[in-house]
Amino acid sequence: MTSRTLSIAEVLPDLELPDHAGRVRRLSELVGGDPTVIQFFRGWWCPKEQAFFRRLIALQDEAEVAYSGIVSISVDAPEIAAAFRAGIGARWTFLSDSERVWLDRLVLRETTDTLNNPYLPTVLVVDPDLRIHSRYDGYWFWGRPTNEELRQDLRAVTRALRPDWEPPR
Repeated sequence: MTSRTLSIAEVLPDLELPDHAGRVRRLSELVGGDPTVIQFFRGWWCPKEQAFFRRLIALQDEAEVAYSGIVSISVDAPEIAAAFRAGIGARWTFLSDSERVWLDRLVLRETTDTLNNPYLPTVLVVDPDLRIHSRYDGYWFWGRPTNEELRQDLRAVTRALRPDWEPPR
């Protein structure tokens, strides 16, 4: 794969990374047949990330009953991701790119933080084929989506996917 910016309507590569338990997982497996929020984040140590995660925690019950998913990806090692995930009460999968395999390939390296070398905070909403429906760039906190924006994006993807969106008459 060549380096490129991820744009709306493009297909996100089917990343294969260890999860918070150290088990290698494919993104397509995690997404399954459902609309999914894919969040690339700096790391557990960032207060902006912690504030955004509080939003996602508030959304997780709705996502689960609405047949939607959330996947978070960082350069944190699996054991760090597992501790952070447990500490905030997240039930979704966290993936670890601690080897930084995808950082440059996805053009998501945050170039201003040369100490931690993290992901640029980016949130994507994808369909089951990993096609990008929407993208939010969160370098500045206000660039991150609100839960209402995520609800609207997930609703639009769900409506397009489900032939029975309109109830049977």
